[in-house]
Amino acid sequence: MVSCVVRDWQGDEVGQENLELRTAKAESAAHIVHRALVRQLNNGRQGTASTKTRAEVRGGGRKPWRQKGTGRARAGSIRSPLWRGGGVIFGPKPRSYETKMNRKERRLALRTALMSRIEDLVVVADFSDRLERPKTKVFLEAIARWGVDPAAKILLILPERSELIYLSVRNLPKLKLIRSDQLNVFDILNADKIVATQAAIAKIQEVYGERV
Repeated sequence: MVSCVVRDWQGDEVGQENLELRTAKAESAAHIVHRALVRQLNNGRQGTASTKTRAEVRGGGRKPWRQKGTGRARAGSIRSPLWRGGGVIFGPKPRSYETKMNRKERRLALRTALMSRIEDLVVVADFSDRLERPKTKVFLEAIARWGVDPAAKILLILPERSELIYLSVRNLPKLKLIRSDQLNVFDILNADKIVATQAAIAKIQEVYGERV
């Protein structure tokens, strides 16, 4: 179990929040997190790249010149892979990159990745009532008060979608907003800083704190 300092809207310490998640053993942690990351990236690929073989390229039905007597190399089709405009040898074809991983392993990898970033986790009290209207500048000022560089890559975790917060941060290119039940290994590892509300931490504990 780890304890995190909770900060209010002004950046002052107002308490502690505990987070207890079961993680992988030290000797296998990096391996299982890597597998989960590769799976996520692979499953995000469309797999639609496609090239045409010599059988699919238009034209080339007639032998370009006779077999002998011309002084040139023999050729049977102008769509040979050796020719410009010809087919492609062993080129990509539509395929699925889907990688399978057991649900228990996926959840274990997610918990392990999150707990490995505990030093970069900033827990804040609920601030949805602090925004009277969408205002990016006001939110950036709050981020700075929390000790987070506004120019850093930030993962903002909320227990549920808030329209005011969403409209305030949607034009920040380096900030990503997700719900606490949508955590994934890539976003956790890709962020420089992770900002989560107390309610989000409680939700994470509820959703991912179960037995393996």
